[in-house]
Amino acid sequence: QVQLVESGGGLVQPGGSLRLSCTGSGATLEYHAIGWFRQAPGNEREGLICISKYDDARYYSDSVKGRFTISRDDAKNTVYLQMNNLKPEDTAVYYCATQFLDYCSGVEEFDFWGQGTQVTVSS
Repeated sequence: QVQLVESGGGLVQPGGSLRLSCTGSGATLEYHAIGWFRQAPGNEREGLICISKYDDARYYSDSVKGRFTISRDDAKNTVYLQMNNLKPEDTAVYYCATQFLDYCSGVEEFDFWGQGTQVTVSS
């Protein structure tokens, strides 16, 4: 059974950092593009950033450029989202997802999701 499992969420103060992990089970993530998304209460799910099979990064949101980066560790079958200079408006449930393609497509094509991890930015 294929699964994506997010971890690393928690409570952090404004200006702080967190690193989220997306680990694959039953699938080899290095063959696919992996995207990170988030959804805050009352808001639609927002695409943030994606990494392709070829390690190309594509940003879907200007609000995280310069603060969030994406990387992968193929030996651990894991994709990371490094989040720096966190702001209260970054509070959301964060999801990783894939479309089982090797490139970063439009966000609407992502159709396989993890269960999400909560990130709360508050003093």
